[in-house]
Amino acid sequence: MMRQAWINNKDDIAVSRQCDLAGVSRATLYAQQKPKAVDEDDELLKRLIDEEYTRHPFYGTRRMVVYLGRCGHTVNRKRVQRLMRSLGLAGMAPGPNTSRAHPQHKVYPYLLRGVVVNRPNQVWSTDITYIRLAHGFVYLVAIIDWYSRRVLSWRISNSMETAFCVDCLEEALRLHGKPEIFNSDQGSQFTSERFTDVLKREGIEISTDGRGRAYDNIFVERLWRNVKYENVYLYGYASVTELFMGLSEYFAFYNTERPHQSLGNRTPHAVYTSGIGGGALIVDKYPRQEEKLPVVEKTSATQKKCQKTGQRRPAANAIEKSLN
Repeated sequence: MMRQAWINNKDDIAVSRQCDLAGVSRATLYAQQKPKAVDEDDELLKRLIDEEYTRHPFYGTRRMVVYLGRCGHTVNRKRVQRLMRSLGLAGMAPGPNTSRAHPQHKVYPYLLRGVVVNRPNQVWSTDITYIRLAHGFVYLVAIIDWYSRRVLSWRISNSMETAFCVDCLEEALRLHGKPEIFNSDQGSQFTSERFTDVLKREGIEISTDGRGRAYDNIFVERLWRNVKYENVYLYGYASVTELFMGLSEYFAFYNTERPHQSLGNRTPHAVYTSGIGGGALIVDKYPRQEEKLPVVEKTSATQKKCQKTGQRRPAANAIEKSLN
């Protein structure tokens, strides 16, 4: 402890060099430092950003600056970028994404455009969202069945590492069998070898959303909206333990009690177990290749005049005379 007291963050000598001179590990120094005080202004802005993003997930930083200004908070775009990045949020327009793609990870094609989902365990999908607590935040990952909208498994974590996503996937496979196709965004958690190796081991086809195309995974996006508006925002959980207990109750309610209009007011559990009343279809609004338009020949003024009068063009008359 005495040697650690020698180190001064405000000194001209770098902290790493001071640690070397004092014979103190930087990890030990940082572990014993007091945590930084929570910036109340940033926490308020994060709450407003999170709520508005849930309502309008296509909002990027520019629109969010305008929205915060309407709420009485004048902030610049760089600050909004920093806060949205800390929340793992990004607008649906092409650009930085919630789950950032890893440049060395393989990107798989999107396999679901125009596909009719007509049975349970045909398609599963996953995503990560941010959950605000009274002091801090965590991340929530969930896997759902597209046919029935049933939440098959979920996990919470204080970091966006791959491990809790893999645990969530392994639990879903253990409890519910395996899907034919597994869909996710291009986030590094889902394109990592550790995650995709599990899918390949089970012989599952891998599908990833188009970049900036959050609506390719629309059913998970709707799930996040329901989770936040029907539970998280209402209860304002203070701790991870409270959140875990609250989400456990909510997902049980969501699967077995909450009627879904798209399922004919049946529950996801009933549709999943019976295989009746569900389904999904992602309409192909963006064809891969544009259809070639028919070539329209330009009509000259002389042609138009001849078309109106019924007379033959002068060139045609000359050719006919030469042939005769």
